Amino acid sequence: MSGTHKKLGARHKARKRAVDFLFEAEARDLDPVDLATERAELSGKDDSVAPVAPYTVTVVTGVAENLDRLDEVIRSHLQDWTLERLPAVDRAILRIAVWELFHATDVPPVVAVDEAVELAKQLSTDESPGFVNGILGQVVLVAPQVRSAAAATSRRTETACGESNDAGS
Repeated sequence: MSGTHKKLGARHKARKRAVDFLFEAEARDLDPVDLATERAELSGKDDSVAPVAPYTVTVVTGVAENLDRLDEVIRSHLQDWTLERLPAVDRAILRIAVWELFHATDVPPVVAVDEAVELAKQLSTDESPGFVNGILGQVVLVAPQVRSAAAATSRRTETACGESNDAGS
C-alpha cells in the first residue's frame, strides 16, 4: 500500500464482509440476510467466528431488499456485457456501492465509489477496479435524483401515517 492511501476503517471492513456474505450466499444459493444474521449470532457464541459489524448486516439487508432495482440499474450501465457474466465478486461490490449511492445518505457518493474500487483492487481481477469505477461513475450521476425521490416517498409515507412532518407542505 502506498503511504498516501488512507487507513482502511471499520466501515471498509464491514463492506468487505458484506461482499463476502453476498458472494457466499449467491454461490451456495442461500438468503444473504439469513446468512449474515446467523453468522452474527454465531460470532456471539463462538470466538472462532469473526464478529459481524452492524453495518455489514445493514448493507446486506439493504442489498437483498432492493436487489431487483439494484441489478436493473447496474444492467442499464453495462455495455455489451451482462450482469450474469460479471465475476460474482464484482456483482457483489457493484450491488453494495449502488445501494450506498441510493440509500446510505450518511455515505458521501465519492466514498461509496472509492470504497468499491478499493474492494475490487483487493478482491477481484486487475480489470475490475477500472470497470467498477466506470460503471459507478455513471450511476453516481443519477444517484441524487434517486435519493431525493426516496426521501420524498418516505416523507409522504410518514405524513400519510399521521406522523409530524417538520418539512412543511
